[in-house]
Amino acid sequence: MTITQKIILFISTLSVLFITGCADPEVKGDRYSLDECREELLEAEDFSEGVSIDRIVIVKKERKMYLYKGKKVTSIIPVSLGKNPIGHKVQRGDNRTPEGEFWIHRKLCSPKYYRSLCISYPRPQDKAKAAARGVNPGGDITIHAQPTWNASGKGDDYTLSRNWTQGCVAVTNSAMQELWYAVREGVPVTIR
Repeated sequence: MTITQKIILFISTLSVLFITGCADPEVKGDRYSLDECREELLEAEDFSEGVSIDRIVIVKKERKMYLYKGKKVTSIIPVSLGKNPIGHKVQRGDNRTPEGEFWIHRKLCSPKYYRSLCISYPRPQDKAKAAARGVNPGGDITIHAQPTWNASGKGDDYTLSRNWTQGCVAVTNSAMQELWYAVREGVPVTIR
């Protein structure tokens, strides 16, 4: 491993430790392989052109995520949202999933949620509206997989039957596997 790769690995590890948007206490003995995930990112093996998508649309009312290639829906994935799913995210702690046009700005290997796709919230307009109200807009909004207690997927029916995040969009680990290799940074995300 080169010094540059070690630095990138160190910085990504620190980033994981400071994520708070949908944080739960870390569970020991989980089945997530952070090393495997990080190695994929370092070696750019986290994308497959054959399964790529170029747009994600999340319809909160339906609790579904639509994956598009061109104008064609290639997959529909059930999701869980923030505990308070009605309306746009206004401030940190409101447990709302933001609404609007975003993009995937980063992939993240997570000790808490297997793998995550970071969404570009807050946008400049979200920051300006929050500042005008004197509040923090929140942040660290992701599309993430399941918490470590559900690493096996045995609790998917339970987690998908309710909205439980702090504003993120949660999918099953198997759905995240599909998304992880289908998405590049920059893919647009519409949440409505």
